[in-house]
Amino acid sequence: MSPKHVVFKKVSRDKSVTVYMAKRDFVDHCDFVDPVDGVIVIDPVQLKGKKVYVMLSCTFRYGRQDMDVMGVAFRRDLFLVTRQVYPELQDKEKLTHTKIQQKLLRKLGNNAFPFFFEFPDNLPCSIALQPGLSDVGKKCAVEFEVKAFCGENQDEKIDKQSSVRLTIRKIQFSPEDSKLLPSAETTFEFLMSEKPLHVKLSLPKETFYHGEPLKANVEITNSSSRNIKDISLSVEQVTHVILYSNDKYVKSVAKEETSDSVPSGTSLKKEYTLHPLLAYNKDRRGLALDGRLKHEDTNLASSSIVKQEVLKEVQGILVSYKVVLRMVASGSSGVTRQWFEHILNTSD
Repeated sequence: MSPKHVVFKKVSRDKSVTVYMAKRDFVDHCDFVDPVDGVIVIDPVQLKGKKVYVMLSCTFRYGRQDMDVMGVAFRRDLFLVTRQVYPELQDKEKLTHTKIQQKLLRKLGNNAFPFFFEFPDNLPCSIALQPGLSDVGKKCAVEFEVKAFCGENQDEKIDKQSSVRLTIRKIQFSPEDSKLLPSAETTFEFLMSEKPLHVKLSLPKETFYHGEPLKANVEITNSSSRNIKDISLSVEQVTHVILYSNDKYVKSVAKEETSDSVPSGTSLKKEYTLHPLLAYNKDRRGLALDGRLKHEDTNLASSSIVKQEVLKEVQGILVSYKVVLRMVASGSSGVTRQWFEHILNTSD
């Protein structure tokens, strides 16, 4: 094997089945999704004549794995496909699609067998709601898993001793579209003021990638009799759990509070920089993340991109982001809090 390739390996407890995969993150490029491929090594002696299968699943979970309400488990399989790997139903060459598989098969010998899956177009990406410090067990998530197991047939109960489970992630990537420059504006009319307050919020582009600072341009023309102060901006994550609960969570993931002001009869034009990063939100319960693999870091969840003719209910959890501009307008008639927002997309 070339030293630049890291291969994930997991062995069943009885050592009858071993799974090798070159990666655990698979990218949805909008027009195609990276296929799932790997190699399974079997021990014929330990198998004792049983068959070997590999399964790819996408599951929506809501709450702990053992939670049950009126006999209904808060879990739904959104996608499930199982294929027989051994005895092989096709020649190895027909099931070998990548150079990594070819190298693994050469290295691992005659008891190594390839597997290959393609994601259907209607599946969501991996998402997990960040648990609180005191939370235990499975939480709300859309999860993908590769499972290898042996048995007389694929429908019999799976023996944990002779099975292997590997969590994988399907993550969203969105190409930049420089033609789209998000902007929105509005006008506020105040009582006892002859002229209005005009506010415009704009972004230099629609798609922002993880780790990239978000720059927002604010333009305020204050022709009113009110004084504007305490301008603040925030990036807010909107998470909609559309299976079972229909819950909606709105949480700020970046905020810039200023003492900037726009007195009556003046104007302001300024660029603000926000940093929506998971590193600044590590302990915040309920934030949507790009799934999570054991002992590995992740990011804030990418915006959900629902393809045409795909039911939203199949997605399990939908995520979007918006930039919110808030300000305080004060005058002779007291203090009135005004706010202004614009929705935008972020991506991995």
